Amino acid sequence: MTMPLLAAGNLTSDFDLTVEELRTLMDLAADVKRSPGAYRSALKGRIASLLFEKPSLRTRITFEVATKQLGGDAILHTGPIGGREPVADVARNLDRWTDVIVARTFAQKTVEDLARFARVPVINALSDVFHPCQALADMQTIHEHLGGWSGFQLAYVGDGNNVAHSLMLASARLGLSFTCITPPAYEPNAEIVARAQQFAVVSGATIRTTIDLEDGLQGADAVYTDVWASMGQEHEAAARARLFSPYQVNAELMSMASPGALFMHCLPAHRDEEVTEDVIESKTSVVFDQAENRLHAQKALLLMLVDGPAR
Repeated sequence: MTMPLLAAGNLTSDFDLTVEELRTLMDLAADVKRSPGAYRSALKGRIASLLFEKPSLRTRITFEVATKQLGGDAILHTGPIGGREPVADVARNLDRWTDVIVARTFAQKTVEDLARFARVPVINALSDVFHPCQALADMQTIHEHLGGWSGFQLAYVGDGNNVAHSLMLASARLGLSFTCITPPAYEPNAEIVARAQQFAVVSGATIRTTIDLEDGLQGADAVYTDVWASMGQEHEAAARARLFSPYQVNAELMSMASPGALFMHCLPAHRDEEVTEDVIESKTSVVFDQAENRLHAQKALLLMLVDGPAR
């Protein structure tokens, strides 16, 4: 089975995907989900290195399962990357033994250094700046529930973090209008916003940021939130809880969006902090569909990065 391979050869950030490649990947993810058996031997004999500096449930298990269900296997290494030896040496060891490196790191630079020195594809499974794998699953979920991207609106509420960055970039390319609603001083990276707005000119989407909940949520077809303090920011948790409390996604906040708006969260969720129990357990919550689609979207990504079964 021959797959179109990504020109960049890596997914270190959302910028490594062209618009055409992103759409192809979304189509492939949908097909993988419909017909998993058709891809059962696609990566036979291939091995994935999973390098995880941060704890993980969804990312680790979905990459392991994805690789195995495609006929390959995965090996997990936890702990600091580049502590005992330089990142360059880690990359040049792993590319002798395995066929793709999946890295969940504290620093975006670590992912970029792995890609610089490795001769095999490198996938960003989360860094401090981007979370492209999550955004791929989210775009798949939105398409499944809304029937498309163009003409719809996604509102993100909370911290302008890595998830917000990747969601914004994916939305802008696919024609999904995106509003990032944050407390003052917690806006997303201004350069990433500017790049997303450039993509939106072509796709017809609208990309904007605001601190005003009512303004940002008006007309939203989906409302997305994330934890207020990400891994590595635990020391800020108490201060953030005070600042972010008006941005809790509860029934009143959801009422500002369009009737029947989807609720989305990348998980894990801190229930009754960034989202109330009644919202995350509501009929319009699609959080577990998002989690499932991590598997399918990442299968598609592996298929478009790793060149078929071992020879």
